[in-house]
Amino acid sequence: MTRDVGVIIVAAGAGSRAATQDAPAELKQFRWVAGKPMLLHSVQTFMQRDDVCSVVCVLPRDRVGDPPPWLFQCDVGRLMLSIGGATRTESVSNGLDDLADEAQIVLVHDAARPFVDQGTIDRVIESVRRGRPTIAAMPLVDTIKATNPDGAITRTIDREGVWAAQTPQGFSRELIVRAYREARTKGWRASDDAGLCERLGVTVYVVPGSDRNFKITTEADFVRAEAIPSPHA
Repeated sequence: MTRDVGVIIVAAGAGSRAATQDAPAELKQFRWVAGKPMLLHSVQTFMQRDDVCSVVCVLPRDRVGDPPPWLFQCDVGRLMLSIGGATRTESVSNGLDDLADEAQIVLVHDAARPFVDQGTIDRVIESVRRGRPTIAAMPLVDTIKATNPDGAITRTIDREGVWAAQTPQGFSRELIVRAYREARTKGWRASDDAGLCERLGVTVYVVPGSDRNFKITTEADFVRAEAIPSPHA
């Protein structure tokens, strides 16, 4: 198998649990969930793959020089640490600069999605190898309402063909580097990597993600996550 996939795991957010008398403030991506730190789930999942040549973890600036020791339970030969920026766009751009030269396919994944499965990763990579920039996503099943600032419904959005984006999002290295170069030059920002490629006029495709590949944001999400068994436990 060709080892040509580079992975950037974005873990530079400042979201933290409030400090208590018994515990200091803790970065969300370092909190333990389902048996291990959130970030470690994703790192181990990608490092299981023979096609992955490099995993870059983008950490907050003040943690790069003093990373959590559990991070080195992984294959340190394929692990790089990169400095997070002020925005997600800056963080991914920094991660791209630190990817191994061998990485010709680039996956960008959010550390807040610790339960990504190999099937989802396979589908993204296979599509990118066919020349199609691709993201994991799930079709929406709920009725979607648009509202004004007062909360009054202004319209109902047709959910046909509407998907909720997940990660990983995959691209050829040439394309994603070009997208981030343009973003730096023109001051573009986007909530995901596909959005920057779309601004270049590039068509991005979706493949099915997974219900378990949800984003952990709230305390309720942590409770939900504890009920999900880890394949690495």
